[in-house]
Amino acid sequence: MDKADCFHLGYVAKLHGFKGEVSLFFDVTNPGDYANLDALFIDINGHLTPFFIESIRLKNKGFASVRLEGVNDEESARRLLRKDIYLPAQILPELSGLNFYDHEVVGFKVLDEKHGDIGVLGQVIDFKVNPLLQIIKGEKEILIPLREGVVTKVDREAKELHITSPEGLVALYLD
Repeated sequence: MDKADCFHLGYVAKLHGFKGEVSLFFDVTNPGDYANLDALFIDINGHLTPFFIESIRLKNKGFASVRLEGVNDEESARRLLRKDIYLPAQILPELSGLNFYDHEVVGFKVLDEKHGDIGVLGQVIDFKVNPLLQIIKGEKEILIPLREGVVTKVDREAKELHITSPEGLVALYLD
């Protein structure tokens, strides 16, 4: 499995006990969507390695306690710490309209209603209180709060994200 065929789900955050259980952090909008996983991929030295899940219990704020098949002691679990976790992109339902997955729009051209082409979407920074669109324009970084009404169109064919940025914000970055 290649990373290009997957989406980043989160990472192995810490040990959970001394018998091989780990805590995963799901870096997604709705961690509850992943409460019934039976397998995932962990990036070990640049290779996506499959792991089957024996048990999973969701905790607060995007964390889950997980027992992975074949990881039965603290030493085995410790080797997985801070490793990124992935799932195949094909398991995600296709979205339409203004709904999108964060990873889906990375690399899209961003067109602002007032300023036109303002750059390429670098990433969606998923802060709980104030998610941001990180747009790269040459050497400059533009951060736009991702609140309701900002995204006006997602053109998947043309790979464009149309937005209406807050008044004066883009000018602060570009002037």
